[in-house]
Amino acid sequence: MFDITIVGGGHAGVEAAYIASQFKSLNIAIITLPGVGLASAPCNPAIGGVGKGQVVRELDALGGVMGKLADISGIQFRILNESKGYAVQSTRIQIDKDIYSKNAEALIESISNITIIREKVEGIKSLDEGFEISTESSTWNTKKMIVTVGTFLNGKIHTGEIQKSAGRVNCESSNSLADFFGEIKTIGGRFKTGTPARIYKDTVDYTKLEKQESDMAVNTFHVLHGTNERFLSQVPCYIAYTNDSTMKSIRDNKERSPMFNGQISGVGTRYCPSIEDKAYRYPDKNRHHVFVEPEGLERNTVYPSGVSTSLPKDVQDEFYSSIEGLENCKIETYGYAVEYDVIDTTQLNYCLEYKSMTGLYFAGQVNGTSGYEEAAGQGYIAGVNAALSLLGKPSLILSRNESYIGVMIEDLISNLRDEPYRLFTARSENRLYVREDNSILRINKYRKQLALDMEIDRYQQKFENSFNRYMSIIQEFYISPDDEFIKISDLTVPRRVSLAELVKQANLNPVKVLKDYFDFNGILLDQRLVECLAISIKYEGYINKATEQYQKVHKFSDKPIDWIKLSNSENISFECKQRIARIKPETFAQLKIIEGIRPATLAVVASESY
Repeated sequence: MFDITIVGGGHAGVEAAYIASQFKSLNIAIITLPGVGLASAPCNPAIGGVGKGQVVRELDALGGVMGKLADISGIQFRILNESKGYAVQSTRIQIDKDIYSKNAEALIESISNITIIREKVEGIKSLDEGFEISTESSTWNTKKMIVTVGTFLNGKIHTGEIQKSAGRVNCESSNSLADFFGEIKTIGGRFKTGTPARIYKDTVDYTKLEKQESDMAVNTFHVLHGTNERFLSQVPCYIAYTNDSTMKSIRDNKERSPMFNGQISGVGTRYCPSIEDKAYRYPDKNRHHVFVEPEGLERNTVYPSGVSTSLPKDVQDEFYSSIEGLENCKIETYGYAVEYDVIDTTQLNYCLEYKSMTGLYFAGQVNGTSGYEEAAGQGYIAGVNAALSLLGKPSLILSRNESYIGVMIEDLISNLRDEPYRLFTARSENRLYVREDNSILRINKYRKQLALDMEIDRYQQKFENSFNRYMSIIQEFYISPDDEFIKISDLTVPRRVSLAELVKQANLNPVKVLKDYFDFNGILLDQRLVECLAISIKYEGYINKATEQYQKVHKFSDKPIDWIKLSNSENISFECKQRIARIKPETFAQLKIIEGIRPATLAVVASESY
């Protein structure tokens, strides 16, 4: 008998198992398909990105594992949106796909209270207290179950006219949920994702491409790693571009595209379109970025990000070779699309537990999300809450006002998805505050709720204490125009000002100013702490104003909702009551983002007790 069993060993499954295993009294199992490595990266070879880098840092502050694995498997580090404000800057680490999965395997195998079962699940039964899981050779009982089957649920892949039952290339799909639970609701349609071809790296002419080197100044994700520590050799990525010939090949073969000839019915993500989508969505644009990314130090392939496709093989040969630098490219694996079933996430609560089946949790792409990072964030939430439930402790619920993971969870459970969900910074109403640099300050209180005394807990508490101490010093210490630091720094101050006022000056890099000041005075601080202090000071006025507005607008956000009482109220329209009964909101904040809820309903709830 296991306490928690995770079905699926992808990024969601690994994160769920890892956090649950930190409660040493629990016995955890991961059941994963044989031949599929833990936390494998079947699509792009990278961790992080816009909105996603923030999630990885939140996971790290929560004691998760994705940031640590990315650092020790990273072969290129970059900051995206570097020319924009700090609030939307995001870290992205190019990973060696093989090393990442090997590191995940080694980490999970080293944990004594995790058992890895490499077999296909053939059947699942709901018991009075828990579940019975049948594999090809055994039967396992578990108290809690977390389903993280990704795109494998009834998956089908498409390359031109060729169709195959699979969750990804060379891997079989999983049974539909209907085979296991007749009462679990999937959405009416299916979702779709896709991937580009893999090209042999020695058939690319890199002299014709733009080179992007790794940025050695980028901070690692994991706070216990050295700030700029690199564990593997760093390699460049390259940029190519589609052209008129490329897009003509694609448009001329529209009737052979599974996406447009009716072969695929699944809905793809709007924010990560295939090259076919781009061809018809932007008929006047023929120049699109192609990021040529190495898949690993020892792999002989590159990943042409930006040109995912399900066109037939001969069309792929034609359009890839039309791109400058790829004229003589040879394809190892052709691009494909995959259709799969996703569940109705409005049937989940904030813990990602199925409302009508206690002990059953869902996380990852089976919930209709896209991306490794979104999957990992959900895996953590499901894993930690399954563990806390078994131990009789309060649930861990992240506020959307303080985290991107909180934004994602509330978005997922509050509305039925009609396309794959992807996180990006614009989804957060409080993105000036929800930044990468202050992840510890935002998240540490949630980590403390778990009462786990580990090295990361001690580091984060020290970080928080140091932040508060030095913030007071910066606010209270004053600098005059004739101070030596001002003279040697070529800075100017019109009068005696606080150090905080100096850091806030327009057209100055706040991090550099503060670091230079500390260095001048022989104060050696963690680079992460200096950055957090400087950026927090720079944004202080904006954040205070945004917080004031937020408090006015979201005055009742944390107000608990009795949805049964609300759905029977005589003061609310029939349509709104139907939506409330369907979603079963737990808070006013969740009620507010349900599609179709009228302002009059919100006014009634705000003024009355529910």
